[in-house]
Amino acid sequence: MTTIEELIRRIEAIREEETAAIAAVASTSDLENVRGNVFGKKGRLSGLLRGMGDLPAEDRPTAGKASNEAKARLQELIDARAGQLRRAEIDRSIGEETVDVTLPGIAPRVGSLHPVTQTRREIEDIFTAMGFSIELGPDVEDDYHNFEALNIPPDHPARDMHDTFYLESGLLLRTHTSPVQIHTMSAHKPPMAFIAPGTVYRCDADVTHSPMFHQIEGFMVDTNVRFSDLKGVLESFIHQMFGPDALYRFRPDYFPFTEPSAEVDVLFERQHPSGRTVRDWLEVLGAGMIHPKVLENCGINPEEFTGFAFGFGVERMAMLKFGVNAISLFFENDVRFLRQFR
Repeated sequence: MTTIEELIRRIEAIREEETAAIAAVASTSDLENVRGNVFGKKGRLSGLLRGMGDLPAEDRPTAGKASNEAKARLQELIDARAGQLRRAEIDRSIGEETVDVTLPGIAPRVGSLHPVTQTRREIEDIFTAMGFSIELGPDVEDDYHNFEALNIPPDHPARDMHDTFYLESGLLLRTHTSPVQIHTMSAHKPPMAFIAPGTVYRCDADVTHSPMFHQIEGFMVDTNVRFSDLKGVLESFIHQMFGPDALYRFRPDYFPFTEPSAEVDVLFERQHPSGRTVRDWLEVLGAGMIHPKVLENCGINPEEFTGFAFGFGVERMAMLKFGVNAISLFFENDVRFLRQFR
């Protein structure tokens, strides 16, 4: 039968032998072997402690204390030696590594402005260089500013063209940036020349339409403003946007808030699947002389002042400029598409 004295001597012997083994290991893998030899299910201390059941009850606390002290001490030594070995391995790895400072660095990926933003900023630069200021307005409008003040009364058929998002409050999401024209002409006295870029909303979605898109409204009010002034401004814009040789034409049209009204087409060339080059007239914007009733609604005397207005979609300009055939590409955020505009 094992006595308490004999068990404690064997615990001390194991501690001394394993302490020497811990100090002698040269790698973390060897240290793990020592850890298993001490604390594993078949380890030396574990096997020894299974014999404590043979001790008298009064000796078992003494044996347990001696065992726990030996285990704690060996654990401390193993943890300390593991730290030493890890530091040594790091130092050795650093010493063996070489860095060729002459190699080129890895350049970070550089993003870019969205093509719609690029187009909008280019348009803004063109018109501000002509003397136009930039004016902004709210996305949520009332019926008066979005329709009635623009000579579109409640029963006007032109409302059907706008496919409006109405809110429960009676307000609506603006269907065009023309309300900015009403706000600005009501707050300022002529002469004035502004462009109004912004987001607009319509219940419309297909290959060439989106329920949310961007427009730029432009208008000028002064004494003796004529249609020829409008034509000169738009001619300059088209040639700066699409090139000095771009061909354009004015076509008579109808808008409730301008009279006379026109649409402007630009001649574009495209490659037909058959291989031949096809030339098409494509509409790029609408324009006209501000209707006298619109001026009156803003407190401007149409007998004294005249003005012109124009408007177009930024996405449409971007599609024509970059040769994009589906408006949805601007909103899908496909990196493969956007990367082409860096």
